[in-house]
Amino acid sequence: MTNVIAAVLIVGGTLFMFVAAVGLLRLPDLYTRMHAVTKAGTLGVGLVLVAAAVAFGEVSVTARALVALLFVFLTAPVSAHMIGRAGYLGNVRLWEATAFDDWGTGYEELRREGEEPPTEANARVRDAHGPSGPAT
Repeated sequence: MTNVIAAVLIVGGTLFMFVAAVGLLRLPDLYTRMHAVTKAGTLGVGLVLVAAAVAFGEVSVTARALVALLFVFLTAPVSAHMIGRAGYLGNVRLWEATAFDDWGTGYEELRREGEEPPTEANARVRDAHGPSGPAT
């Protein structure tokens, strides 16, 4: 019976990781891609780790799986937030259908602090790609 439960958990985890991969390829901008990979990927990895704990049924394997699960659950949201913040402060463009920008009012000072001093090369890049820089 534990093999069946482990198999169901592995299949579920694999499906969530597949959804994360599809989201990474199909979604339009950094922020929606990051959201898909963080949420679905974390759940997929979590299900696979729980499946390993169930399948082996040993205390040492279960403890390692739970520690790894705790590590993933604690670090994935923090890293996603930091990547999103770095992208936003680096002027990565939002998708054109984005309805609102919650950060738009609070980060202008940080953007100005992080800007490079104007040079001729920066001006050429800005003129070629518009005020927000090259599209990524």
